[in-house]
Amino acid sequence: MDLFEAIETRKSIRAFTDQPVEKALVERLLEISQRAPSGTNTQPWHVYVCTGSVRQAITDDVLAMAAAGKAKKYEDYDYYPPVWNDLHRDRRRAVGWGLYGLLGIEKGDREGSARQGARNFKFFDAPVGLFVTVDSYLALGNWADAGMYIQTLMLAARGLGLHTCPQAAWIPFQEPVFRHLGIPEDQELVTGMCVGYADETAIENTLVSEREDVANVAHFRGFD
Repeated sequence: MDLFEAIETRKSIRAFTDQPVEKALVERLLEISQRAPSGTNTQPWHVYVCTGSVRQAITDDVLAMAAAGKAKKYEDYDYYPPVWNDLHRDRRRAVGWGLYGLLGIEKGDREGSARQGARNFKFFDAPVGLFVTVDSYLALGNWADAGMYIQTLMLAARGLGLHTCPQAAWIPFQEPVFRHLGIPEDQELVTGMCVGYADETAIENTLVSEREDVANVAHFRGFD
């Protein structure tokens, strides 16, 4: 698979098969991804990989937290703003209702929405979960470096025949993740990620989120 095909076929997969991902393949994925760029080659990321009983323990504990209403807020971690502007709010709603529409979850169906949201914490049935962190003392530029690493991971996964889903949904439920993976307290969670083989029969995997026209995001100067 060439680079352009990897970019064009990468999307967030929300239903995976139970086909195992061999440890050697995950190791190859991480070896490739380690070539991601970073400012002054700081390579500020850490990646924690889980499967089997550890993956299941994280799922069980986070689902219990969610059921007990013990979620924190994204803004507690300065991760997302408490209020979105209209442009970003509308984009979020569009992809959310695009997914729910495919799944037959109607507006106002809180039970259906909660049920689908909980699928995040089952890793959408993917056999492998990844969690990317950075050291807490680092700043915005280092988080940008981690973002480049995450994108490299997802594109490398496509090159190896795998699919992924990056997941901010873990941010309000960090305690079990840190505990089961032995993540030090002086690190911060950037994202979780599912890794596996896409279930090609699942309707939710037909979702392709829209992208803005380049004319609406690119600002050219001095080309005339």
